[in-house]
Amino acid sequence: MEKGMGVGIMKKVFFFCNIIVLNLLNPLMTFSSDQIPGRRQERPVALVGGMIHPVNGETLKKGTLVFDQGKITAIGKEISIPQGAESIDISGKHLYPGLISGNTTMGLTEIGAVRATRDMTETGRINPNVRAEVAVNPESELIPVTRANGITSVVTAPRGGLISGTSALIHLDGWTWEEMTVKAPLALNVNWPSMTTIRAWWMEKSEEEQRKDREKALNELDLAMKEARAYWVAKKARGKVKTDLRWEAMIPVFERELPVVVWANEIQQIQAAVAWAEREKFKLIIGGGYDAWRVTDLLKRKDIPVLIGGVHRNPSRRWEEYDLPFALPSKLYEAGVRFCIASGGWTSNERNLPYHAAKAAAYGLPKEEALKAVTLYPAQIFGVDDRMGSLEVGKDATLIVTTGDPLEITTQVEMEFIEGKRVDLSSRHTMLYEKYQEKYRRLRED
Repeated sequence: MEKGMGVGIMKKVFFFCNIIVLNLLNPLMTFSSDQIPGRRQERPVALVGGMIHPVNGETLKKGTLVFDQGKITAIGKEISIPQGAESIDISGKHLYPGLISGNTTMGLTEIGAVRATRDMTETGRINPNVRAEVAVNPESELIPVTRANGITSVVTAPRGGLISGTSALIHLDGWTWEEMTVKAPLALNVNWPSMTTIRAWWMEKSEEEQRKDREKALNELDLAMKEARAYWVAKKARGKVKTDLRWEAMIPVFERELPVVVWANEIQQIQAAVAWAEREKFKLIIGGGYDAWRVTDLLKRKDIPVLIGGVHRNPSRRWEEYDLPFALPSKLYEAGVRFCIASGGWTSNERNLPYHAAKAAAYGLPKEEALKAVTLYPAQIFGVDDRMGSLEVGKDATLIVTTGDPLEITTQVEMEFIEGKRVDLSSRHTMLYEKYQEKYRRLRED
């Protein structure tokens, strides 16, 4: 009898605890951005009188750009505006292609300290079948904040494990992940194990344990490749093979339809990753690439692009120059290595992407190249330059109207179009600005 009463009490306690937890989590579960996605373009739009920066060509002063059904149809000075078109005077303003961030977890994470809002890491170490796009949350508050600074498109990628999964290129506007997705899968992501041992005070493992971990990771990777390749060969031979979603996802990689982004910063990691990709006959992109400037001959000879994992970071070694991360893009440019600049993967700070490029320009990278590093070059590296990255007839009307150079902090983005859809530039930041502006206005009145 007493045992039964105890069980009943425990059930009631469990029930009320669940209610409390659900109520606490409810704001996180129901909170979403207030901005309404743009409406599909219904008539031609002409942006008239602005300074047009196509990125891959000469700047056009007091030019006109026309787009219809989401595509750019005309660029020039003597442009005939279609009948019934919406004409927008942008005299004194600047017109640029939308900025592209090549390394984010946008839509996969919201609040770093809240585990329930972090969906960028899957359990297990070998997950080539993980698809980033299906986990994207279109209601993320970070999306409007990011696009308000001119970033119209991002590569969102899974994290964790040895083989994290495939990334996707998404636009920062849309009702659903399907509507937002530009291209997926975009690339397979592999985290290369550290090739050196760490002797810092905070490292809990001995050097021998670190070496064993490295060998274990490399063996895991080799075994995964052997199993995946055997599966691919069997599928090509039309044999009876039990479907394995992990190895199905690897088929486009073996057929060189999908590149592999290997995240590697140390020189030994980069060299090992290049040798591995050559052995496996993969299309390779180096992600991170902190030491890429040390192996530029190798990267140029193999035509391997580098996805620079942020410019605003500290030197990795105590004896290195303080400005080495700032000068990395210029070093790669001078060596003829293809690259693009990302913001380092911190989703809450993706809005700062143009300032990473600006810092690179301040430390030796030509200004025109800095702009290309966040527009045309990521589009080229990920194979979407036929649609975006520059202003050209036939490309998507994904563009921004600004008060000046988008790499300057003082510049404001005044209008933004994604595939011809006008985008709401308000965000939680602008709402808070207006809120506290009103607060101090009232204080002055009192």
